[in-house]
Amino acid sequence: MKELTDPAKIKAANTYNAAADYFDDKALSFWNKYGTNTVNRLYQEPGMKVIDVACGSGASALPAALAVGESGNVVAIDLAQNLLDLGAAKAYRLGLQNIQFIMGDMTDLGYPDNSFDAVICVFGIFFVPDMASLLKELWRVIKPKGKLAVTTWGPNLFAPLYDVWKEEVKKERPDLYSSFNPWDRITDVQSLTELFNSAGIKTVDVVAENSSHILETPDDWWRIVLGSGFRWTIDKLGAEAAISVRNKNLEWIKTNNIKSIETNVIYGFASKEE
Repeated sequence: MKELTDPAKIKAANTYNAAADYFDDKALSFWNKYGTNTVNRLYQEPGMKVIDVACGSGASALPAALAVGESGNVVAIDLAQNLLDLGAAKAYRLGLQNIQFIMGDMTDLGYPDNSFDAVICVFGIFFVPDMASLLKELWRVIKPKGKLAVTTWGPNLFAPLYDVWKEEVKKERPDLYSSFNPWDRITDVQSLTELFNSAGIKTVDVVAENSSHILETPDDWWRIVLGSGFRWTIDKLGAEAAISVRNKNLEWIKTNNIKSIETNVIYGFASKEE
């Protein structure tokens, strides 16, 4: 892979390399849940060649490798080497020899046209400013009759705790507060459908799934913060401010008896006819 020079990509790599220490924690089991759900909804058969972009630690890439079998192959790429290492270790424990975890840039795959039977992107499409251009790149490497799966967050991600988190961050460091998140651009069926269409993909099946994630203890929320994209904010806050935000978050959870958070998702699937 070319050396990263884009500040946004460098930020993403650094954030998720740091988040790797909690990324596979039980409190973040939603990665595996929705990765597996995506693969189960995407028809695959033995022998298929698949690429999973923004693969994380393999939440969808590993189920895909199991689905395509020994005669198939999965290439899993991400910018965060620490997550790739986690995925490769899990593949080894599962005895999977048909999957490779490779550091790579999903906006510039470097593969010829028509290289893969399927492309998977779970919780990654919104990381780039120009999502339509990314979809065109993913579509380019799909073979005729091949398939594309894109999964993104639905509305009200991590409600009700996300708003509490943001407000406490704002109190400590207003400069780190943002009312906008990249996934906000595609949190419903219509917006994801329109995104596919803007990339020239006219026939698409988009499905919304309302779901929630159980918090076994209040501290599960903080483990989610540390093992997700929120890690960047935590590291920028500094130890004292981070502890303050954590304590106020956990106190709010206990006071309001919060037992779960929203984790709604949108699945988008398309088949390449020619």
